[in-house]
This record gives sequence, structure tokens and C-alpha cells, in this order.
Amino acid sequence: MLLLLVFGEHLSRNALLPALAPRIDGTSNSITVRAFHLLQRIDEKLCRSLGCLDRVVSDFAAWKITSAALSPENAREGLKNAANQSLLQVEIQNRLAIPVLAPNLEISLTDAEESEIKAMQFTPQEWLSKAWQESHPDFLKKGISSGEIFQLELPISLPPNAAGYRVRVLYP
Repeated sequence: MLLLLVFGEHLSRNALLPALAPRIDGTSNSITVRAFHLLQRIDEKLCRSLGCLDRVVSDFAAWKITSAALSPENAREGLKNAANQSLLQVEIQNRLAIPVLAPNLEISLTDAEESEIKAMQFTPQEWLSKAWQESHPDFLKKGISSGEIFQLELPISLPPNAAGYRVRVLYP
């Protein structure tokens, strides 16, 4: 029976591990976190002996946008600047206890009535810093480590009637 359970875990590991992975941001029970780490150690031993096909998961729930702020690039120029260049500062974290594929970021600009007037998408290659990408050349295959936090500054051009914005993650 135990042997069947072990092989079942090994065969369904790419679906099972992401489903059982706890959040590392303090919202998961400590017993759950310890049990998951034990499961990961068992899984690693099984992979060493039986071989594994590792696929990185894409999970919306893994990403937590901890802050987002939109401000003019040059505060003194303010509305005088015809291009209305602004800087969107975003802090985003992989809060899942396993590596996760980097998502696209979507910025939706809205008018005063909350109607969307412009949407922009940034691929991981656009929003991740060049230095980080160079130090993690295989991030598109291996994903972004558990707990990794990014602080981004994305320059965007605002339409004159922009009154609000939304930031979200998405997988194409």
C-alpha cells in the first residue's frame, strides 16, 4: 500500500506539488509548511532514484502584488509635460513555496468613470531587470524562486483623461 502511494505521488507530482504548496508569506499553518517540506524531500529522493520530468507551474495565486504606485517621472514638470510620462512602481512576490513561472504584468488605465481607456502588457523580459535576467539565464524554464520579491519601475505614458489604474498578473 505504501509503495503504491509513493509511486502515485511520483506520477502525479507535477500536479500534486503545486496544489499542496503552502504560502510562505505567513498565511499558512506552520504544520502544513513542515509537512510540505517533508514531502519535497521525499520527492527529491524519488526523483534522484526514478528520474523526474520537472515542469514549472504557472499559478496566479502564487503572485502577490504588495504595492503599486503611479507618479510623474519629473514631479516639478507635472501636467506641463505634453507626453505625460509617469513611473509605475510595483512590488511583486512569489509567495508559493515552489518556483513559479514569471507572469506577464497588465496595467489597465481607467478614466473617472472606471472605464478602461488603455491596457499595457509587460512580458517577464520587459519587467524583470536585465541584471536579474543575466544572473538567472534559465528563468523561463526554471521559474522564479519561492519568496523572491521584485521592486519594479515601469515608465508609462498616460493619456490625458487617465484617472486610475489596475495592476494584475496574467499568463498568456
